[in-house]
This record gives sequence, C-alpha cells and structure tokens, in this order.
Amino acid sequence: MTSEKLHAQLARLFERHEVELEPDEDWLLTDGDYPALRAHWQDASAPDQPGRLDLDLVLEEDRQIELSYAGNGQGEAGWRDALERFARSDLPVLLAACWYVTDERKLDLAQWAIGLRQWDAFIGRLAVEGADIAVPPGVVASVANALKGESLAPHLHCIRLFLRRAADGTVSTEVLLDNAPWPAADRALAGLAWPASAQAYDVRSLIALDVHDY
Repeated sequence: MTSEKLHAQLARLFERHEVELEPDEDWLLTDGDYPALRAHWQDASAPDQPGRLDLDLVLEEDRQIELSYAGNGQGEAGWRDALERFARSDLPVLLAACWYVTDERKLDLAQWAIGLRQWDAFIGRLAVEGADIAVPPGVVASVANALKGESLAPHLHCIRLFLRRAADGTVSTEVLLDNAPWPAADRALAGLAWPASAQAYDVRSLIALDVHDY
C-alpha cells in the first residue's frame, strides 16, 4: 500500500506540471514508454535519523538516473517530506531536461561548449539545509570547467552535486556524473571557499546536460 500511495502522490506531483504519468506495475510511464519513473521509501533505522526516498528515472533502455532524498518522519510522513524536498530542488531540472516543461523561475539555463559540441545545461538552484549561509560563487563554473576534461557521448547526462560542511569545518563532497563518482569535480567543489558556520550544513544541486539542437 505504501508503494501505491507513494506512486499516486508522485504522479499527482507531475500532473500539477501538466505531465501525465501512467502506472504500470512498479513504474510510472510516459505515454506507455520512457521516461519511466519509480520510487522506493525506506524508513530510518533509528527514530532520530531521516528515512530515504530513492527515485529511479529510466531515460531509455540501459540508461537511468538514480536520485535519493532524506525524509523526516516514519512511513507516509517521511516520504511526503522527501517528496517535498525533491519538488523544491531537482524536479524543475528533470521536467525541463526529460519532459521539455521549463519554468525559468525555478532553474537556470545555459549553453556550454564541451569538446566539439554545444550543450544545453539545465541547472538546478543550489539548495542549502542546516544553516543560513551564502553559497560561494563559482560552484557551477567549477563544474563546467571540470567537464572540459570529460568525453561526453551525445545524449542526456546528469550531474548530482552534494557537499556537507561539518561544524568542525570538515568538508566532504560527492559529485556523481551519470551515477558514477567524479573525483575531478569533487576536488573542484571542495576547493571553493565554503563559509564557516557553527552548524553543519548540506548543499546540493542537480544539473542536466543535453546536446544543443540547432
């Protein structure tokens, strides 16, 4: 039942953006085909820890995006909280890159020259949780610069940025390019001047890239 209610709520979330997803067993399909989406909620192992919502977005056979979101609370309360976090952060990027529904109030658009191709970049707004800090300039530019060292096949790519600064000043990063660790971007992100804070904080964003259609 949890899965059914979760997928129904996820479908309603997309429907509010005029994207209709059809249920098919454990998936939500677009006109019976790709992109296809499914969600799985896992309750926290301890009461003071968040649960985790995993989203799998299949773009075509053998190509998918894996995303995860923390949710505070058990059961439905937890996954609803995680869905809200998804809606505030990464949903606008996925809508624009995968379903061509673009709301420029909620994401930034750019064109990047990488290799011999021009790319459309769909850049999610940087989401900060845990402390009220100003994100240092250059986050997106550092990612774009790191991409110059990559050889990108001419299809949609996704970059997931995550940084955590602990109260003691320790900075840890996890940047994934198409679900795989990307050490060059980790180093670029960690090398920025992240502001000090008495509280730990997290910063995350999603960027999608697609070949520019002339």
